[in-house]
Amino acid sequence: MKKILIYNSGGGLGDSVQIIPFLLSLKNHYKKSDIFYLGAHPNHFEGKLKEYNIKVDTLDLNLKYFGFRWWHLLFVKKDFNRKNSFKFDLIIDLQSKFRNSLILKRIPHKNFYSKTFNGFFSSKKIKLSSKDHLAELNFFLDEKIKTINFDCNKLPKYLINEAKKLLPKSNYIGFSITQGNEYRKKSWSIYKFISLANKSLIKNKVPVFFIEKNQEHIIEKIKNQVPRALFPETNSMLSCPALVTALSKRLDQAVSIDNGVMHMMSLANIPMIVLFGPTNSEKFAPKSDSIKIIDSKKIHGTSDIEAITVDEVYDLI
Repeated sequence: MKKILIYNSGGGLGDSVQIIPFLLSLKNHYKKSDIFYLGAHPNHFEGKLKEYNIKVDTLDLNLKYFGFRWWHLLFVKKDFNRKNSFKFDLIIDLQSKFRNSLILKRIPHKNFYSKTFNGFFSSKKIKLSSKDHLAELNFFLDEKIKTINFDCNKLPKYLINEAKKLLPKSNYIGFSITQGNEYRKKSWSIYKFISLANKSLIKNKVPVFFIEKNQEHIIEKIKNQVPRALFPETNSMLSCPALVTALSKRLDQAVSIDNGVMHMMSLANIPMIVLFGPTNSEKFAPKSDSIKIIDSKKIHGTSDIEAITVDEVYDLI
């Protein structure tokens, strides 16, 4: 494997953070390979996620939203093949949209891995049905790729020190309650989180809320009803996803809805409880044995996340 291309169509920070363990695992296994990243949106690893120090080469096609426009099919067929003489040994398609996969497959390659239409576009049949791309790649390539999790000790020292300053003690329990993308209602009631935080205080756990500084009304509402709650990001001049991960490493445990912060927290490899409603928990939940999932579809037969009760979450703390 001299050249490997990874395609990610997601545009949010969480979509990129989610694949960090996947990238680290591939980079560890294929140490001598050139690994390229192609995103339909800007490469966050070179921008807002740069503190994680994930080194991948960007395949810059000078196109916005690659794969989301039918004319990209013509571009790949003519311009890409004219400007580039090499083939990728492996293209990994991390999404499942028909148009995107069809266009992506036009890039010259030897092996093509894709879950779209149950592996229809893959260069050979995928024998294992799993939501874990790494597990399926092991079968697809007939290799054993070891899972490599993110090591928080490799975060910049100034972020680690800032986290220790903001959360200097122990017995912290973290809460992430807001969703970034509003296309589906994934948020659990703020009043349920407040009730859960107060219940946690009974177990001598200090509630720590991860909320952006511009959400003043939510912060004030929680402060009024959970006086001992902490909001570390509001007390820092620093602001980046990697700081959230560094802070999460200071927690005993965390509770989150399906959002980008959930993925930032999961990189700290701490015990987590994650609440799912309309979104697919098997697809979007971090892959870790220390994470417990409460999915309203599975336990209450509805995509309404509000069907999940405070006691159902509290029982897992």
